[in-house]
Amino acid sequence: MSLPPPLPASLPAGGEDHRLHPWSWLFVLLMQLRHYFLPLVALLVFGQRGDRDPMWAQLIPLSAIAALVLVSVLQYLSYRYRIGSDAITVRSGLLARNRREIPFARIHNVEVRQNPLHRLFGVAELRLESAGGVRPEAEMRVLKLDQALALERLVRQRGQAPQAADVVAAPSLTGADAEQVLLRLSSWDVVRMGLLSNRGWALAIAAFGVLFQTVPRPVMDAAIQRGGQEAFGYASHLHPGVAGAFLLLAAALLLGWLALRALSVVLTLLRYHGFTLSEQDRRLTVSAGLLSRTRSSVARRRIQAWTLRESTLHRWFGLRQLRIDSAAGGPSRDEDRALRELAPLATQERCTQLVQHLLPQLQWPPARWQSIPQRGWWRLCLGALVLVPLLAAAAYWRWGSWGLVVLAWLPVALLVAHRQMARMGWYLDDHYVAVRGGWWKRWWRWAELDKVQGLRLQRSPLDKLLGTSSLQLDTAGAHGDVALTLHYLPRAQAQHVMEQLAAALARRKLRW
Repeated sequence: MSLPPPLPASLPAGGEDHRLHPWSWLFVLLMQLRHYFLPLVALLVFGQRGDRDPMWAQLIPLSAIAALVLVSVLQYLSYRYRIGSDAITVRSGLLARNRREIPFARIHNVEVRQNPLHRLFGVAELRLESAGGVRPEAEMRVLKLDQALALERLVRQRGQAPQAADVVAAPSLTGADAEQVLLRLSSWDVVRMGLLSNRGWALAIAAFGVLFQTVPRPVMDAAIQRGGQEAFGYASHLHPGVAGAFLLLAAALLLGWLALRALSVVLTLLRYHGFTLSEQDRRLTVSAGLLSRTRSSVARRRIQAWTLRESTLHRWFGLRQLRIDSAAGGPSRDEDRALRELAPLATQERCTQLVQHLLPQLQWPPARWQSIPQRGWWRLCLGALVLVPLLAAAAYWRWGSWGLVVLAWLPVALLVAHRQMARMGWYLDDHYVAVRGGWWKRWWRWAELDKVQGLRLQRSPLDKLLGTSSLQLDTAGAHGDVALTLHYLPRAQAQHVMEQLAAALARRKLRW
């Protein structure tokens, strides 16, 4: 029987309970203050109104802060962890004491996170996650940076349990202790990603939504009216004429578009600066971030499904995104916490090379996709076929003949639906199943058959009318935004594929 790897020198001795970093209580306090910031401000501002004594009004929020400090210190004093030979034991809780055993082999994702304050103190936050959990199994706030990195390496070493089939099918190309960089994004790559993304638009829309929800409606209306009057008055003093007015409007729109693109670049740099994808001991690690640095890792065997994406802009520049779904976490988890992006932006050839390297037993891209019968392609725009005439009738009643312009959307919707159905396809062999779809924004999604845990044959009333069925495949722990579904197959073909897959799954062992 082989002995587990020894503990690194930076980690405390095994078999004993240990506390977190002495400054751990401060970071817990800051997290709680962030959550209770608005209530505390409301107490401080509105508590001084009326006939209350100003001193007592100020003591209320101060007492609340003192209580949060006390709770943070007690949490630090009550938190213990122990590193065993095959598991990490965590004890926590103030009144109700909790003990959690986290086997190394069950840890699917390890994340080391540093924000600017962490980097100032030389500490890091460590999160350990297992399959299917919405919350991490353990959140260690905070450890010394060298201890967090050493614990991450220890989990990688002691959590290795690759199956023999994996070792035979995909032998390691590097040494056991060597780290191989698979992808590194330069600063120009990150800037280009920001220029091609819509992060600035999303943030601007969210900011406007927050303003309209928090600022009183009369104040917002008055601000918009006053701003419009000032802009109109400034433009009228220039006497630009009709052509000049259009030029001013175009310049304003261009400046707004450039500002949003610049905002997208800044947001992308904050998140993806220094993005590096590496592999060591059959475990993938992604590190990225400018101010807040995040390092997240997952074992290759924990990857449940794969997704390739490309928008129209990406396609023009020959770029794609490669994403994964792992067994750790759930659909409600924070996007930043999960290792989901292996290649947030890379060339088509580089994405294909990554897939071929990480899944050498699979044939990617497939030699031939199975097409979907085009009968009933209009079903993809059924909502537009129903809603657009109703909207056009309402617009005609309100604005007359000009309202019928809404009907111009119908041919566009029909064209998009026809092109989407023409591009849909699926592929199945002895190792994996894949589907593709989209036209304006294209995607490919696939999973190994060893990861499929359930089959479901679906028929809607429209399917019964057209004689079609859809076959949905459930992968263990994956929560992707694109379903692994074979849509709109002829009923007999869908039944045959389901029986074929059921027979194949019966002979295979589900691998997490």
